[in-house]
Amino acid sequence: MATTVIKAFEEFLRDSVNLDRNDTTTARTDRDNLRTRVGNLQNTVTGFPTLHTDADIDFGSFARKTKKRPLDDIDMFFCLAADGAYYGEAYYTKTLTIYAEDTNSNLYQYTNDDNRTLNSIKILNKFKKSLENIYQYRASELTRNQEAVVLTLNGKDWCFDIVPCFITVEKFGTNFYIIPDGSGGWKKADPRVDKAKVTAVNQQNSGNVLNVIRIVKYWNARRTMHTMGSYLLENIILNYYSTKTNCGRFVDLELPELFNHISTAVYSYVPDPKGIQGDLNTLTTEQRNSISNRASQDSQRAREARDFEREQDYESSIKRWRDIFGGEFPTYG
Repeated sequence: MATTVIKAFEEFLRDSVNLDRNDTTTARTDRDNLRTRVGNLQNTVTGFPTLHTDADIDFGSFARKTKKRPLDDIDMFFCLAADGAYYGEAYYTKTLTIYAEDTNSNLYQYTNDDNRTLNSIKILNKFKKSLENIYQYRASELTRNQEAVVLTLNGKDWCFDIVPCFITVEKFGTNFYIIPDGSGGWKKADPRVDKAKVTAVNQQNSGNVLNVIRIVKYWNARRTMHTMGSYLLENIILNYYSTKTNCGRFVDLELPELFNHISTAVYSYVPDPKGIQGDLNTLTTEQRNSISNRASQDSQRAREARDFEREQDYESSIKRWRDIFGGEFPTYG
């Protein structure tokens, strides 16, 4: 319960939106321990791919600090040594193929029937089987899209999405990661770009954008409308603030205009900041209409809540914010 809107939002962010600090600390320790354990597999498991640990990287919303509660998954890239392998990219389709033709290479056993092109699902299955022998972990399985191995810990609410990958040789001052595409092949990725974008936009706005992203992700997940992908929503918000420097620390002041922006941005092209996926916005017309209508309604509700607050009618203001965020938003009193 809260007697001011400021206190209500502080409680809401602390207790319902932002990750618990103790969970975050423990999860980071678990992540570091897992990196060490996986690093040892190349020395203890026959045929396990040689690792290029210097290029390992964490990715996803937990790494970017844009994850809201609950802390349910932590994403990790585990980089493999090329060991003589090389990649090719089709000119028109942009599909990637990794060639591992050296019979003495540790990667050769993971090739397709042609004995030259590397199969990402075979490598994922090697990770899965090897991880099952690490204690502390309850289960491992391939994700439904067959792009990662999910490792679940004993006694923890979160799991790890493990993605084996390669990093390319730097060319013209740039390089990128190559990860499984779900069909046995490979595709481009570069979480460094996403993380750099979040950091730049957040710092440009005095460090206040992260709370806005998390609270709007909470709003998006309420299922009062069609729920858009978290990554798409994050980029819509980052694009909105990329030309601003005045995001304030009081989240409620940001929401009326941001909801209004979302109501129109959901119809627009949303470019992948990495230049890999093209348009991130693959929503159908029906889905866009659903999101737009709700965002427009909640933009109006947020304006009404702000008006009540200006009149020092904090009870009515908090009630209107509860209409937007639901029963976990604090009550007045």
